[in-house]
Formats: sequence, C-alpha cells, structure tokens
Amino acid sequence: MATVKIKGMSCQHCVASVSKALSAIPGISHVKVDLTKGEASYEGDIDIGKAKETIEKIGFQVE
Repeated sequence: MATVKIKGMSCQHCVASVSKALSAIPGISHVKVDLTKGEASYEGDIDIGKAKETIEKIGFQVE
C-alpha cells in the first residue's frame, strides 16, 4: 500500500475530493484518506508521481 502526505485538507469535503480523484485513476483501488494524519493511502501498481500530480491538480500540496 502506497501512502502520500497531503497538506491543505481541512474537512470531510476535502477527504471526499481526494478520495474521488485517486479512485478515478485506472489501476488504483482501496483508497483511504485520513484527515487527521493528512495522508492518503491506496493499493495499485501505478507510479506514485501520478497520484501526487492528481492530488495537486485538485488544489492540495503533496509532501
């Protein structure tokens, strides 16, 4: 399971947005976004750069 640290999430709407964006990437499954930890984890055989790019496109910073 890959994990990405995210800055800028402040509510459940943010969590839903990140979850929806990551789930839309072909090859990603089991997306879990944790607001308290500020991270998203997922299963999938994709380049982590693609996940980071997708999250940044919807307005969040990725560490």
